[in-house]
Amino acid sequence: MAYVRYSILTCISVCLIVVALANRELVTLSLLPAELAELAGVPAGLNSVRVPLFIVIFAGIMAGVLLGFVWEWLREHKHRAEAASQRRENQRLNREVARMRTEQAEDDEVLALLEDSGTSR
Repeated sequence: MAYVRYSILTCISVCLIVVALANRELVTLSLLPAELAELAGVPAGLNSVRVPLFIVIFAGIMAGVLLGFVWEWLREHKHRAEAASQRRENQRLNREVARMRTEQAEDDEVLALLEDSGTSR
């Protein structure tokens, strides 16, 4: 099974390297549109940066994956809360059963003593 995992990871790595090599040209990323940057008083040097295109592609993929993880984590909150509630209830019931067994064991010892004293006569 490990070989299958390593071969899949190798294929994905090769594909990512090929995409990176094919998209090495520099692109300009702007934080704000030019008109809005002028209106806000942001200097032109701080508004944009030149980076290779593959970094933009990979950053977009990573942002999408992280957003998906956070969305799913928030969506499953009710299931985690229900599981925690059931876990607490299970622990409470286990403590109650243990308490009842100790009480029953104490009661049985008293009955056993009474029965022993009744049979010895």
